[in-house]
Amino acid sequence: MACALTQGYTLDCRESLGGIKAVWLIAHANVSSVTEASGIVSAITKAAGKVFYKYELVKNTGALTETITASVENGTVFYAQELSVVLNKLQANTRNEILLLAKNTLMAVVQDANDKYWLLGRYSGLDVTGGTSATGTAQGDRNGYTLTFTGGEKELSPEVASGIIAGLVS
Repeated sequence: MACALTQGYTLDCRESLGGIKAVWLIAHANVSSVTEASGIVSAITKAAGKVFYKYELVKNTGALTETITASVENGTVFYAQELSVVLNKLQANTRNEILLLAKNTLMAVVQDANDKYWLLGRYSGLDVTGGTSATGTAQGDRNGYTLTFTGGEKELSPEVASGIIAGLVS
């Protein structure tokens, strides 16, 4: 049987953290292949001259959620991905880039707070499906953008080997 169980789960040390540190984004069409085995991505091949662009996040502002969506009646299962990022400071260059992000189908690599990397939008891509541009009332309120990216994939996000991260931007 192709879906036979292979292992259990054992409690581990309580040393895991929530949150994300950074996101690398590229137009989905600019990735020609992904090499993955057993849930680990060991290579991402990009079209000539194309790069992933890094978005650094202020701590405690970004989130990644994957929701298992299954229909017992239909025999289907897929994984809904949602990535939320905050970019502080309203400014023209950030605004202009958001306009381009919203017009593209994207692929993302997300660095979590445990320094693990995850690939989102591998097969179907991610889309900007919501967000805000706002400045608050008080001086201490946020002035910036919040973006929501969503996608649906046939599998949970695979982990990306840390050794290939530097190659994403070159």
